[in-house]
Amino acid sequence: MENNNTNFRRFFGASLTILGVVVVLFALIAFLSEGKPVLGLHVSKGESAAPFIVGMIFLITGVNLVRES
Repeated sequence: MENNNTNFRRFFGASLTILGVVVVLFALIAFLSEGKPVLGLHVSKGESAAPFIVGMIFLITGVNLVRES
């Protein structure tokens, strides 16, 4: 049973890590776009802080889940 839990934690951790990287990259591209639409969204420099913080939380949590399992 513990092996199944470990596999789930690795899968979930890897998923969170990938999602975190994608969201952080989106936030960085939005920050550098200078008011141009990114993926059809108009995101100002100040507004790009929110996806960056959320992406970093996902990234750090995913890495910790993979590392501990």
